[in-house]
Amino acid sequence: MAEITTQQKLETIVKALDSKRAEDIQAIKIGDLTIIADYFVIADGTSNIHTKALAEEVEFKMTQLGIEPSRTEGYQGQTWIVLDYGDIVVHVFYKETRDHYNLERLWSDGTNVDISEYLVKE
Repeated sequence: MAEITTQQKLETIVKALDSKRAEDIQAIKIGDLTIIADYFVIADGTSNIHTKALAEEVEFKMTQLGIEPSRTEGYQGQTWIVLDYGDIVVHVFYKETRDHYNLERLWSDGTNVDISEYLVKE
């Protein structure tokens, strides 16, 4: 099996979020700024249940590629779920929680990645 590229992982994650109607999906390239990860993917759900469903869909699609997160956090509270895939860290927020933490502002030195090609047009 060929090694799965970061770009393929990014596409899989974004498509999984989009398929479950995540809102305001953003991908930020942060690799030049930190050793935490190369990318953050941030999205939000409209309820705690939706937020959990989004995170579960990402995990399911990544598992199909044979990739498991090195760690997950937040499934208990379901307002901010983090899936750590090493090179990509996925943050799935309940909308109000996302507004409060505003990771996009914290990581504003990062580069926004154009993910429009991965999103289904309405």
